[in-house]
Amino acid sequence: MASERIWAPWRLAYVTDAAKDSEPDCIFCAKPRAGDDEANLIVHRGEHAFVLLNLYPYTNGHLMIAPYEHVGALQQVPAETTAELMALAQRAMSVLERKYSPHGYNVGFNQGRVAGAGVEHHIHMHVVPRWGGDNNFMPVLADTRVMPQTLEQSFEGLRGEF
Repeated sequence: MASERIWAPWRLAYVTDAAKDSEPDCIFCAKPRAGDDEANLIVHRGEHAFVLLNLYPYTNGHLMIAPYEHVGALQQVPAETTAELMALAQRAMSVLERKYSPHGYNVGFNQGRVAGAGVEHHIHMHVVPRWGGDNNFMPVLADTRVMPQTLEQSFEGLRGEF
């Protein structure tokens, strides 16, 4: 039986970045500070937290919500920021429903490296829209995701919707 390969060269950037144990600056601190929301995929800024597209999404519309404050654990986040994180998650889901009509969501935090946190020293929430059949063999067997829309298209579709 001939072996087939599925090429996903864009994953090299993720694998290379994930191998780095210490970044010179936290991405969740640097991105909002940079002031270029389009280049940094920030679709909304709140008072205590902001919403941005995941640079390495599981699905189109995969959003992350992070506090501006550099805090590594949810139990260290001030109550007013926690409330805004949850309110932004609700708004994000409403926006995604209008734009993408998902059938469901994965929403949550990965706190600590062993729990899957790619950036473990700055807590952030993932809001991942899901559709029936979207988790086919590609991510399971090939560690590859099929994305029908570019990040730029996702950004344009979501910017201003909050």
